[in-house]
Amino acid sequence: MAQPHPSHPEVIRRLRRAAGHLDSVIGMIEQERPCADVGQQMQAVISALVNARKMFIQDHIEHCIQAGLEEEDADVPTLIDELKKVSKYL
Repeated sequence: MAQPHPSHPEVIRRLRRAAGHLDSVIGMIEQERPCADVGQQMQAVISALVNARKMFIQDHIEHCIQAGLEEEDADVPTLIDELKKVSKYL
């Protein structure tokens, strides 16, 4: 079973914040609020998701890939492939 990552609680908190912002966007559109206000709230959703993604990927690189490289029997080609896979999300 995978080990818990130290950043996961913070990533979850950020994703919940993004979900709250998204709920606000939906409500604002339903209430026919001004477009500039809706756009500002949409930007908050995007920012929250980008920040959560950055934290999640950074932690994955440090926790999984770097830690794997430090192991005595490290499977370097597999870890490099993993880094290539995850780097497309940066």
